[in-house]
Amino acid sequence: MDGEYLKQNPTWDVEDSAWKAYLIYRMIQKHKLNPLSICEVGCGCGEILKQLQQRMPPECLFTGYEISPQAIELCGQRANERLIFRLINFSEESDFHCDLILLIDLIEHLEDFFSFLREVKGKSQYTIVHIPLEMFVLAVLHPQFHLGQRKKVGHLHFFSRDTALRMLEDLGYEIVDFSYTAGYALPRQYGLKDKLLKIPRGLLYPVAPDFTVRVFGGYSLLVLVK
Repeated sequence: MDGEYLKQNPTWDVEDSAWKAYLIYRMIQKHKLNPLSICEVGCGCGEILKQLQQRMPPECLFTGYEISPQAIELCGQRANERLIFRLINFSEESDFHCDLILLIDLIEHLEDFFSFLREVKGKSQYTIVHIPLEMFVLAVLHPQFHLGQRKKVGHLHFFSRDTALRMLEDLGYEIVDFSYTAGYALPRQYGLKDKLLKIPRGLLYPVAPDFTVRVFGGYSLLVLVK
């Protein structure tokens, strides 16, 4: 809310939005969800919803929620009659229900994500959560990684696949489906170390996906729950 995230990330990760929207749409299609109302909590610049709107039927309505005034300013250029944005804490929404809630790269930023996920539960038929898997072997061996993520993108919590899924189950969510997403493969200006890590990730993932994710990182988890 103080503008620090925008200072550290001036594009608000808009370049990743089409990829994330595609992953969400693929999960929707796989399970034949057919939502007529979709809302994203912590929608950032709103580009994921804009990209998703272009793929979904015209009768589907979209709402983005943000607490950052800087992000809402960026959302304004993407708003239309079926895509609106609100500068409000989603937890303050009462008597709310929609078909699908999106929590994309959000809960790792929240001090008390347990209370937040309890509040969200029941406000939609389905929820799609995207969680960076930043608790992996190489990260533990090089603690500067977690400190860097905390400083640059404000991550307060770090998850593995197992801790993320167990956390959702402990909060009463039913896991419908989940899949790894390879964020490391996005076209970015990575350093030499990250470029070298692409080699074992690319070679090992097809034969040992869980091992690759746990050791080398670079992946997130996309989870459909209800």
